[in-house]
Amino acid sequence: MAENMDTARAVDVTAHDLPLACPRPDSPLWARHPRVFLDVLKTGSCSCPYCGTKYSFTGEAPKGHH
Repeated sequence: MAENMDTARAVDVTAHDLPLACPRPDSPLWARHPRVFLDVLKTGSCSCPYCGTKYSFTGEAPKGHH
């Protein structure tokens, strides 16, 4: 029986990466799935519902609207 390996990645993001969408532009073609926007500021971390990649916010949160 094949062993189920956890292939989810962990990615740190900053205010420069917002708005956060998965998959990221640098993702390989084989790892692409429908784009989903994620609210990483609400709790400081979130996971993509498609691929399971865990995003964690680091650094200073943006202030106000751009």
